[in-house]
Amino acid sequence: MKLTWNKNPKKRSRVALSNFPDLPFEKDDAPESQSHRQFREDDIGRRQTTDQLDSSDHPREKFDLEAKHLAEAIRAQGDKLAEEGKYQEALGKWEAALNLVPEDAVLHEQKAQVLLELGDAWKALKAATRATEIDPSWAEAWTTLGRAQLNFGEPHSVIRSFESALSITVSSTTN
Repeated sequence: MKLTWNKNPKKRSRVALSNFPDLPFEKDDAPESQSHRQFREDDIGRRQTTDQLDSSDHPREKFDLEAKHLAEAIRAQGDKLAEEGKYQEALGKWEAALNLVPEDAVLHEQKAQVLLELGDAWKALKAATRATEIDPSWAEAWTTLGRAQLNFGEPHSVIRSFESALSITVSSTTN
């Protein structure tokens, strides 16, 4: 079977989908008159003033909030799967949530625990290390890092991690 390309393909117009209004590629390429350009500049100034007064209307913040809510829903699904012993599926859910909120220490720590259950000490070590980098004052992350280091065969690192977890726990109970 021989495939050939059509020399005159039908051109389809592509519509840009975006959460951010008024991006340059959404505009027609037709030349603007001076009055249109002035109107846009005035509109931009008004929009910036409005954004300064009420930042909840800012598209990026709205997107971040939606991403956090979606990540929470995905995390809950992963938690349920992990409780049922479906670790591989839970790992997939948590990795999807991490794509939305990569700076979530809890997700990295949960990922490390599941990877330890699955026997992947190296990936667990990386995930637990990331959790401690994001939130160095969280004792549970240091404990999980110690467990990952133990499974990976780094006994000296285990001692340091457990000492960090213990010092955080002691300092939080004395305060």
